[in-house]
Amino acid sequence: MFAKVHAVAKQVSEIVVGKDLQIRQALVCLLAGGHLLIEDVPGVGKTTLAHALAISLGLQFNRQQFTSDLLPADVVGISIFDREKNGFVFHPGPIFTQVLLADEINRATPKAQSALLEAMEERQVTSDGVTRSLPQPFFVIATQNPTHQIGTFPLPESQMDRFLMCLSLGYPDAASERALLMGEDRRTLLKSMRMAMQPADLLAAQAELKNIHVSSTLIDYIQALAQASRQNGMFAEGLSPRATIALLQAARAWAAMEGRNHVIPEDVQAVLLPVAAHRLRALKSIAGSALSSRDMVLQLMKSVSV
Repeated sequence: MFAKVHAVAKQVSEIVVGKDLQIRQALVCLLAGGHLLIEDVPGVGKTTLAHALAISLGLQFNRQQFTSDLLPADVVGISIFDREKNGFVFHPGPIFTQVLLADEINRATPKAQSALLEAMEERQVTSDGVTRSLPQPFFVIATQNPTHQIGTFPLPESQMDRFLMCLSLGYPDAASERALLMGEDRRTLLKSMRMAMQPADLLAAQAELKNIHVSSTLIDYIQALAQASRQNGMFAEGLSPRATIALLQAARAWAAMEGRNHVIPEDVQAVLLPVAAHRLRALKSIAGSALSSRDMVLQLMKSVSV
């Protein structure tokens, strides 16, 4: 089952070159049933990665460009009066898909961003008092520009906590950039891509994660990391229970990708940064220091013994 996941990773790496770790982390996020946030400067391949993942996994894909004038109804859908039926008819928005690419999510106002909260947590949306289920599987892959750029709105903590992982692609190395310059256009390559895995296979792989054994001592380790984040005085708020569940699920998915039927501490450490860094904010007293949230998560990991 997980051999097909590796086939997806190989195919995507031919489009997004030189980013094997980030592709693996993205697949771990989707295997764990979570939503993915990709934060980086424009032009490094965030949208291309999301599109390549959706095609390779054989999932229905919709893209919503988030802008400052976007309204919640533009995402969820709207009811319009139909004279022939003498009543209102609901017209579903782009969120009714298996993969929603929320492109440049932080260029929309918090009001528009809030349209995703119920969908990301409960896999359903409520409009005009009617609750409608979303397709399965359902993923939000959002891209975000750095918050210091013009025209951005910071994502609220409740939104950030709903993303299981946050990744940064970064600039390509010299060899990868040369391959981009000398190779075929990425858009053309995307059009020629074929699915490497059926949606049913993905659902089966997600169900298989329940069989990945987790010992009580490993649960102790995850709890110790969460407790340290809440008590070490570095962060404004510690990791939430949702975050610890996400960390466990991501560790299970990482172990499965490694071909193991049990989770070891190294699996937790491999996914801790992308799971925790976007959820933790430094206290104001140390917010001006040179340490980034990633640096502080690394310090957190070192402070907790295995």
